Amino acid sequence: MKYKHLFFDLDHTLWDFEANSRQTLTELYERMELNKKGINDFALFHKKYLVHNEKLWDRYRKGFIKVDELRWKRMWLSLLDFKIADEQLAREMGIIFLDLLPTRKILFPYALEILSYLAEKNYRLHLITNGFEKTQHSKLKHSGLDKYFIEVITSEGSNSLKPHKEIFDYALAKTNAAIGESIMIGDSLEVDIQGAMNAGMDQVFVNHINETPSIKPTYTVYSLKELENIF
Repeated sequence: MKYKHLFFDLDHTLWDFEANSRQTLTELYERMELNKKGINDFALFHKKYLVHNEKLWDRYRKGFIKVDELRWKRMWLSLLDFKIADEQLAREMGIIFLDLLPTRKILFPYALEILSYLAEKNYRLHLITNGFEKTQHSKLKHSGLDKYFIEVITSEGSNSLKPHKEIFDYALAKTNAAIGESIMIGDSLEVDIQGAMNAGMDQVFVNHINETPSIKPTYTVYSLKELENIF
């Protein structure tokens, strides 16, 4: 058994961020009565939110903005697209969104089954996530994923972010894992796969959306079940 330590990404790999985010935004839309404020089309609001969220996360990863700004600005910019310049509403939405989101439970197909399978084979399972300590632990607890992972390394806890080498070095030190017996499993070429490459670690690209890779991962799978072919 070449690999002993399997490092998983959480959002978009095991925990279905898109589905959980949409569910939470729907509740927020109804609770804040945004339809009465001039946002008649939820699908369009959701689409705008995804664009702003992605851009702000990119800025956050590159160190241009702080986390607090990310949390409320994604709401503020989405509201502005509908000519609503209400900072207080945006800040309130940011807080409620983060309260609700981590309690969602939608996982990718076969997520629990594959973790059980790997745990039974005595692999040591850990997480490396660019999320925040409290939020990510809440997601793990509510979705039933928490029992599978020995160490949960967050960007907040490690003071670094994927794809930087430092977060991987921190994870290896914390888990007492050798680089040659470790592998990163994630959905993002730019963040997970390139990040693991930067650290000299093998990688499994979980290609849920069937994209064409710009770099060559050690392995590629198109569903979590296919991990059984590797491990």
